[in-house]
Amino acid sequence: MDELPVVIIGAGPQGLAAAAHATERGLDAIVLERGDAAAAAVSEWGHVRLFSSWPELTDAAARRLLEPSGWSAPTSGFPTGAEWVDGYLAPLAGALGERVRYGVTVTGVARQGRDKVVDGGRRSQPFVVHTRNADGVEARILARSVIDASGTWGQPNPAGADGYPALGETASAGLISYRIPDDVSAFAGAHVVVVGAGHSATHAVLRLSELARRAPGTRVTWLLRRGSATNVFGGGVGDELPERAALGVRARRVIESGVVDVVTGFRVAEFRDQGGALAIRSEDGREVTDVAHVFALTGFRPDAELLLELRIDLDPALEAVAGIAAEIDPNIHSCGSVSATGARQLAQPEQGLFVVGAKSYGRAPTFLALTGFEQVRSVVAHLAGDHESAARNELVLPDTGVCGGAGGFDEGASGCCAAPAPSVLQIGARPVAVG
Repeated sequence: MDELPVVIIGAGPQGLAAAAHATERGLDAIVLERGDAAAAAVSEWGHVRLFSSWPELTDAAARRLLEPSGWSAPTSGFPTGAEWVDGYLAPLAGALGERVRYGVTVTGVARQGRDKVVDGGRRSQPFVVHTRNADGVEARILARSVIDASGTWGQPNPAGADGYPALGETASAGLISYRIPDDVSAFAGAHVVVVGAGHSATHAVLRLSELARRAPGTRVTWLLRRGSATNVFGGGVGDELPERAALGVRARRVIESGVVDVVTGFRVAEFRDQGGALAIRSEDGREVTDVAHVFALTGFRPDAELLLELRIDLDPALEAVAGIAAEIDPNIHSCGSVSATGARQLAQPEQGLFVVGAKSYGRAPTFLALTGFEQVRSVVAHLAGDHESAARNELVLPDTGVCGGAGGFDEGASGCCAAPAPSVLQIGARPVAVG
């Protein structure tokens, strides 16, 4: 099987970095991307500015591949998604050339001639990657190894607090968005709701708060499942990513200024039509009414369907790779505490299969590009037989200054490593009526 290629699923930041490492080590690699250009998912949030700086957004092997062409790595600043694509990801895909194939959707991966149940001769068989192109033509590619870097972008979590769409959520799809908005001017004078407590939700709230300042009558309500808004503000001076810290500071300011109403302990149970607007009911019976639009930004989850005929080991709670789940559990850790990132931890029961990037984190938040670059460096070293390099941990992550969510969910405790509680935590909400 050594004559077969390594197939990499997804031409995003980690998939392209994996191909760069494979190229550097003399391994034949093929990258399969369902979009019509590199980093298609990143381009969809191209209007969002990253809180990682340029030096944290480029991979070492990728830089070595690009530099002979005259490209130079940006050394400062915080790019938007579009600038990341234009300044690094698209040139990297160009340097990889025909190794990257576009408009190819991977529909499944298996062992040749063996379904999941069959033990006999399993490891001696190559992987077979089932694909379909933009014209619907199906094909199969044999591979010595498969690196799944397909991400989670296509699988946003619903607004419903129990993990399924809330009652009426599907029927109200025209009034609910699951991505960070760009131009929000259409909502001037309207009541807009954001559901979620992560960085995406914070970005959306800040964009809408700017609209509320410009357009009288615009109302912004932020619904949080936890009983406190503490974690929304981040780790402050304890956060080693200054732009991420600044995001929390800005969120605190708009809340304290009264531009945004925060409702804590609100777990969405139902969306109900109100003649073109929505009423949102929580599990405890409270309601937010007269809502023109909802941005449900509650995270993402992996799609394991394309791996159904392979033997994989995912954590039952996070749907993350089992070998790293204990390190990234948001009930316990901040992303600065993660150490397990290498081929050994990412290995699956199906020898030669690796899940990397955001998909390796499953439903856990706080994935950083730095983590993905270290993952693929170690995995490719392992595939090349350089086990000493594969075992070496070269990752140093910036601390967040706050645990992701350890402590009581209902009480809103923020964990052992949280920053001191701010003086303003709980803000009332005008549009809430308790039913």
